[in-house]
Amino acid sequence: MIRAGVVGTGAMGQHHVRILSQLENVELVGIADVNTSVLRALAKKYGTTPYTDYRELLFRNELDAVTVAVPTTLHKDVALAAIHSGASVLVEKPIADSVEAATEMIAAAREAGVRLMVGHIERFNPAIVALKHIVDRGEIGKVVSMSAKRVGPHNPRIRDVGIILDLGVHDIDVMQYLYGERIRRVFASAGKVLHPHEDYSSMLLKFSNGYSGIIETNWLTPHKVRELTVVGTEGIAYVDYLKSTLKIYDDHWIKEAKVERREPLLNELTHFIECIESGRRPIVSGEDGRHVLEVALAAIRSYRAGSVVDIPPYGAELKLAGMIEVPG
Repeated sequence: MIRAGVVGTGAMGQHHVRILSQLENVELVGIADVNTSVLRALAKKYGTTPYTDYRELLFRNELDAVTVAVPTTLHKDVALAAIHSGASVLVEKPIADSVEAATEMIAAAREAGVRLMVGHIERFNPAIVALKHIVDRGEIGKVVSMSAKRVGPHNPRIRDVGIILDLGVHDIDVMQYLYGERIRRVFASAGKVLHPHEDYSSMLLKFSNGYSGIIETNWLTPHKVRELTVVGTEGIAYVDYLKSTLKIYDDHWIKEAKVERREPLLNELTHFIECIESGRRPIVSGEDGRHVLEVALAAIRSYRAGSVVDIPPYGAELKLAGMIEVPG
């Protein structure tokens, strides 16, 4: 039985609590948050112990697994505490508020011999799982370009970061996953209308294999769209993230892939627990999360400078504090 805890019981953290409480091989030992009313109601609902100090949860209970769903600026401190307590950690995206912090988290997990996984949930969308198999088998030939649209209305809950770090990171990660290549160059155009930070952006990514990815995202569209197009030399794949559907077009057929209807977060947390039990490396590693963060920060620098930004092979220490404007 895996002993688990959740730090952060906001909108996303509540879903972590719900799912972990339902997994047969998991005991949800406790949850932590500073919002006492929500915390206690949630603990009562799912039969677990509430803690207003996350350190008490971590160091009094000998946990095997901790999910971290606090604001991004707190990721490093909470994750490092969990790692030092001996627990494996699933931290929500983005991994941290700076590449330097992400590197510290990765090194600490490696030294402690525990798992560090990043919650890039679209990797676990059943449509992306199916598409990855199709791409790897060469069913649409060699992939040469991808384009994603992730738009919708403004979420007033998100105030600490702009749309690139909140939403754009999803498609940065999916594209690097499908290509199996790191991103080496980024050019972004972005701006703000309603939000303290950028609320619309277009990003052009160049991968180490020479191929490209385009990501359009905004908080200005009245209806939500989450789509991905993958162009191969022998066919084109279309993903609707919201419906978890995958269609393949080639010279002869239009085919809809058989996709399992299963909640992506359930897939993600099940994988995390299985990695702890088996000692396997998580499919979304700390290194993956660090690369996505570095690309996102480079995109912010790109749109502010109006120039292309190169991504060095081993990462540049781009600190979020220097990339994000603090509202007055």
